[in-house]
Amino acid sequence: MMDTPKVEKSVAKLKFLCSEVRENLKNAANFREYRHLLTFIFAINDINNDPTILPNITLGYHLYDSCGNVNKVIKDVLQIMSGHSVTAPNYSCMDHGNLAGYIGDQGSATSLPMAQLLGMYGYTQVSYGARDSILSDRRLYPHFFRTVQDNEMQSLALVKLLLFFNWNFVIIFATNDDIGERELRFLSSELTKSGICIEKIFFLTHAEILHASEIKNLKAEVILLCGTSSGLLRHYMKLLCINDPKAEKVCFNDKGEIPETLEILNFITELHDNATGGDTIEGLTATVGSFDGSRTPDQQLNISSLDILWVNNKMPYSRCSEECFPGKRKAVIKGHHTCCYDCILCSNGEVSNKSDAENCDKCFYTEWPNEARDKCIPKVVEFLSYDTDVVAYVFLFLLVLSSTTILLIIGIFTFFWNSPVVRANNRNLSFIILVSLKLSLLCILLFIGKPVDTTCMLRHICFGIIFTVVLSSVLAKTIMVCIAFKATTPGSSWRKWIGVKLPNSIVMILSSLQVLNGILWLSLSPPFQEIDVDSTPGKIIIQCNEGSRLAFYFMLGYMGFLAVMSLILAFMVRKLPDIYNEAKYITFSMLVFCCVWICAIPAYLSSKGKNMVSVEVFAIMASGNGIMICIFLPKLWNILKKSEMKKSNLLEK
Repeated sequence: MMDTPKVEKSVAKLKFLCSEVRENLKNAANFREYRHLLTFIFAINDINNDPTILPNITLGYHLYDSCGNVNKVIKDVLQIMSGHSVTAPNYSCMDHGNLAGYIGDQGSATSLPMAQLLGMYGYTQVSYGARDSILSDRRLYPHFFRTVQDNEMQSLALVKLLLFFNWNFVIIFATNDDIGERELRFLSSELTKSGICIEKIFFLTHAEILHASEIKNLKAEVILLCGTSSGLLRHYMKLLCINDPKAEKVCFNDKGEIPETLEILNFITELHDNATGGDTIEGLTATVGSFDGSRTPDQQLNISSLDILWVNNKMPYSRCSEECFPGKRKAVIKGHHTCCYDCILCSNGEVSNKSDAENCDKCFYTEWPNEARDKCIPKVVEFLSYDTDVVAYVFLFLLVLSSTTILLIIGIFTFFWNSPVVRANNRNLSFIILVSLKLSLLCILLFIGKPVDTTCMLRHICFGIIFTVVLSSVLAKTIMVCIAFKATTPGSSWRKWIGVKLPNSIVMILSSLQVLNGILWLSLSPPFQEIDVDSTPGKIIIQCNEGSRLAFYFMLGYMGFLAVMSLILAFMVRKLPDIYNEAKYITFSMLVFCCVWICAIPAYLSSKGKNMVSVEVFAIMASGNGIMICIFLPKLWNILKKSEMKKSNLLEK
């Protein structure tokens, strides 16, 4: 382009070119070039006719057709630089006017040598179609500008389109030249970053024809083009560069480019009958969206998928494997593309909330995956509660029933305090056993409800001490039965042990060991509230940690020792002849106690959470009621029976 008023020769040359173009208007490419030519002439005339744009300057121009040939474009550049008559490098034969710059070329293959040549002379070059990314290098081509953006922007738009349609398996056709190689390198890098695999790459020359048989066995259904060639796609979407329709101000960016919005066109082919009886293929395009690289990544692509017409009204499925839906993760198949994978359900405690997740995310420790494993939900908090567990009310009912029964027995024993049956069975120890049984059963209330540090410290220690009093009293009863029968022999030395001092001392001494254990337990390593989030999937178990395992097992072991000693002694004197001998009832009660706890301890160790607490409560209630029933109900029967017989005798008299 040069600022000269003499444009007659150029117009003449223009007329010659236009005549050639008109003869080839049937060719779409020639029609596009002809349109570019008319646009250029209109712009020059518009500038020259507007005095506010370039006052006192008239633009002229020389038009040359490069014909897409590198040699010809170099010749034309030198021709414009030297003058019209001769080509003389480094000389200008122009008689007037100054050369302002060059516009063109449309293709990268011819624009690149132009830029290399003009860069040496410092002339400005503005291309309206060259997209090769190497031309964005301002160190190599500081004088090159273009009204379009490079191929990298188109590659980014293509990647966005593939992701939008959920395609991750493609075929690439690339021209076997430098431009195709550069575009392929960048496109391949962006595809890999986005998790899209390339099934196969075909390198083509301009004259090469690709047969359908070469791609029919491939799995991918989407084909991408790289470089200067074009071809027929199975599912073809074309990106067209356009000027801003609002005529707003546009500026070159730091790469010498004018930012543009890419249109996404839906290419539609239609088959029609022609007049000769044959078929005519017509191609139509429809705008279905756009891509604006200047926006934020989540707003760059704007597409209306409902407006797209697909072949056979079916969108292509260009994937190597089925999509892994939320709740699953990808597991790459060894020896295959990374896009070829199996879908594996997320492991326990993990979720994936998006499709084709590489990995599953671990839930927070207080959360657990839902059934679909696509989101984390709060874990269920578990402890033996009145709000959620019917068994808690069952235990409460049995506790009230047992406590009422014990109170009734205490009332009857108190009423018949001086009766022979009550006196013969050591009424003081019986009273201690009944009161201790009631208190031990009330300890069940410490086991029901949300555990806290206070209840955790009290539940086992209180029960252990109180029930030890029960077992110590039972053992003292058994010992006194043995002593009583030993003392029946005249002059026996056992008589001095008969009385209330010995059994009381036995109870005090034996119980004090459990009290000492409880004090040391609370002092050194007391029980505490424990929140277990790992042992049971989907649950947060609030439970009591015993603290010192040694103290806990000593408590159980010591009670077991007292029960076994009572059982052995009671078994030895069970057949002694006396109507008031309760040894056999003690034997039965200790058998019940031992059986209950022998069964309960393994169940306790193998259970968790509220089930473990339920086992403890059951063992406490079963053993306590076993002692009450086996020892005191027969006495109660004897008391009431003796009372009834006494009334009958009084009535007979």
